[in-house]
Amino acid sequence: MEELQGFIAGNPDAREMRKALALKLVYQGYSYEAISQILDVSIGSISGWKQAYEREGLLGLRLKHKGRISYLSPEQREAVVQWLQTKDRWEVGELEYHLVEQYDVVYESKQSYYDLFEAAGISWKKTTQVNPKADPQAVGGKKTEIRRLLASYREQIENRTVRVLMLDECHLLWGDLSGYVWGRTDEAIGVSVVNERQKQTYYGAVDYLSGEVLLKAFDAGNSDNTVNYLRYLQQQSPDQRLLVLWDGASYHRCEVVRKFLAQVNGEKPEPEWQIHCVCFAPHCPQQNPIEDIWLATKTWVRRFCGLAQSFTRLKWLFEWFVQNTTFDFPKLYMYGEFSVIK
Repeated sequence: MEELQGFIAGNPDAREMRKALALKLVYQGYSYEAISQILDVSIGSISGWKQAYEREGLLGLRLKHKGRISYLSPEQREAVVQWLQTKDRWEVGELEYHLVEQYDVVYESKQSYYDLFEAAGISWKKTTQVNPKADPQAVGGKKTEIRRLLASYREQIENRTVRVLMLDECHLLWGDLSGYVWGRTDEAIGVSVVNERQKQTYYGAVDYLSGEVLLKAFDAGNSDNTVNYLRYLQQQSPDQRLLVLWDGASYHRCEVVRKFLAQVNGEKPEPEWQIHCVCFAPHCPQQNPIEDIWLATKTWVRRFCGLAQSFTRLKWLFEWFVQNTTFDFPKLYMYGEFSVIK
């Protein structure tokens, strides 16, 4: 299972990743029928992938096996160009999958796929985002404050009597999953406003000590759901006090949340609070390591965007990746490193 998870996390090829994901689901007890519905693959393919993996290991999941050709005939190339002109936007994985399935072709260089897009009048585009500017002095001061706070709790953090959680909400939209796309050179790429069924709000908190992410889906980010999620964190952290670091969203600071915290903490002094919430400096999401986790997860899910047309499937992939990955990257320790006392 660890071997497959490592292959999935580090493999940039969507088709190989899909094989490994299907096999991991098999070993997790999912039925072939369920996997077929989730990943839009045939039951026969799943069976064949499992046999190849058990016979050859990870090599059995690789695409460049003996006999694979690496070029298209002129007639096939023209057919592919015409096929690319049937849609306004593409993912590279869709083209790779089409060439393998229809022509048994795998190019050694990504440039060959890019050349096909160019021949079809399709170029690389991305919608732009405007991020608010933060006050560097305020951000630096807050970072120092948080470092000192965590240092004061070091013993309790390391013996797990205090759990440090970096909390944030992720509003998953269908358009977010497209990111960079290939589109016609002479046409702008717009992002449509999706309806209610095509968006999902997640509350998530990454454990600063272990890298585990506690994920829960809600209909929106608001005061009631914030309280419900804090209760969920308590349930997931028996016999631990919580130190929650989050941004200054209005529903984090509202009266409903303040009353809940007052009820939970009672008259105890701050060092003994059951839930101690601390805000980052305003207008700078980069302070929160979980932002990188949201980005990494969306980037991973984008690889399947062309293969899983259902938003329900994409949500499932998003949740599966978060819940089956232990995150470990330098930014996660930007406020100091801690060790586990056994």
